[in-house]
Amino acid sequence: MPIVQLGEPGDWTNYHGTGVCEGATRFALRSGDAARGRDELAAAAAAVHDWLARAQQQGRRVRPLGAGWSPSNVNICADAWLLHTRRFNRCFRIGAADVRPGIDASGLMLVEAGALVDEVSDKLEEQGRSLWTSGAGNGQTFAGAAATGTHGSMVAHGGIQDHIRAVQVVTPAGIHWVEPAAGVMGDAFIAATGSVPLRDDDVFAAVQLPVGALGIITALVVDSVPKFLVRPIQNLRRVDCAALDWLAAGDFRRFSAAYALDRDPDFVQMIVNPYKPFKRPAMLRFLYREPWRPDYPHATPGELGAGYDALSLLGRLLDDWPWARGALLQFAMKQGYAAGPDVDDPPVLGTWGEGLDTHRPLADLFNASVTIDRADLAHVFELICAVFTRHGGSTAVTVRFMERAEGLLAPARFAHNAVIDFDGPRSQRTADAYARVVERLDREGVAFTRHWAKSCRLDAARIAADYGADLGRWRAARDRLLPDPSHRALFGSAVLDGFGLTV
Repeated sequence: MPIVQLGEPGDWTNYHGTGVCEGATRFALRSGDAARGRDELAAAAAAVHDWLARAQQQGRRVRPLGAGWSPSNVNICADAWLLHTRRFNRCFRIGAADVRPGIDASGLMLVEAGALVDEVSDKLEEQGRSLWTSGAGNGQTFAGAAATGTHGSMVAHGGIQDHIRAVQVVTPAGIHWVEPAAGVMGDAFIAATGSVPLRDDDVFAAVQLPVGALGIITALVVDSVPKFLVRPIQNLRRVDCAALDWLAAGDFRRFSAAYALDRDPDFVQMIVNPYKPFKRPAMLRFLYREPWRPDYPHATPGELGAGYDALSLLGRLLDDWPWARGALLQFAMKQGYAAGPDVDDPPVLGTWGEGLDTHRPLADLFNASVTIDRADLAHVFELICAVFTRHGGSTAVTVRFMERAEGLLAPARFAHNAVIDFDGPRSQRTADAYARVVERLDREGVAFTRHWAKSCRLDAARIAADYGADLGRWRAARDRLLPDPSHRALFGSAVLDGFGLTV
């Protein structure tokens, strides 16, 4: 059977140990051995549809679970039925006969909802293709990363959900194949998956980033680009405050020339200590795209800088130096710095997937973020540092850059975005520092959004203010997909109810 129950009801804790579903009944959706993906999806989606009917009959809410990666509590619901999709993870090629006229099938792949970002990346690379963006790690399911707006940070691209071209979603009312109005897959293919086509631009833009509130996602059609190489450069440099103006203006070439290579970078990351940030070295990382060649010298993920992000670095440090907090943050950052490859070192090359790694669980860490209009960077950075100087706090501050992302509820909703992460040891002091940053930005009238998968301190009023008309469009799309209020409630949780996304 595609769905099996996993033991007796009990408590389930998410990957990072930040939330517990009490009294949960756990089920697993598992891949079969069908030769064609469409046949496997038909069986799996039918099983999910029956499972939802049973849950509703028994008065149980349901939550889809991939890797359980999200540190926020959007997926935490007491006495719920949890559907683990992690073992529903096959990927299938798509042929020219499967798509509508005018669609190029060569870059498309059919992905079951439990496939990890790492697995999708590996399968694409076997076909000479590549993802063009993803988050700092690869341990999330692709569907889960998209569902919460995992932002990636390639400077010319949006979020990971931008890869999605079609979605199979199961609700109590039926099995839907959702695409943009122009269509992607052929009608015969869709029928073979057991789905009914729903070609609607707004419904598609809603299910690209559904925050777990629009049904059970069972499959995705994922787009890709030809495989390429990246060259990483990472170093410790004191950054001049004027450089923030370059970044705010999108002059990444100038920033790169000052601190790495005189080339246009595809990725720019800066990790700083918010206490006297221009007098202490920042941890800088750049990625430069290189043409694909099969004879490149292979490097390990560590040599490529995988895990070179604040969460991974601080996580390792807190294992070795549990006292590395507050005023010792700069020392901790320096100890965690992975030396090279710097400008003068021999170039190190790897594929996009080879430069990603899986975090260990980060149960002792706090992480949150704000996404702002890139043009506001210098002003916002000054405000953040002022808050830390006056009130204290124990987080590193990471700045990355991306373009507007697809999806009606994408946090990266500005034309050009700066994403600012706050990562540190989990404590009340850390949480208070982030809360004060948010309050200061509000007082100054700075427009910003927050990551759905992180500690976001959101409520329905704030979400309505942040997303405006797009939230109205998302709700209208939800109501077309889930017209019955009892079906919307089925996919809720205390957090999602509080956000106003399931009522």
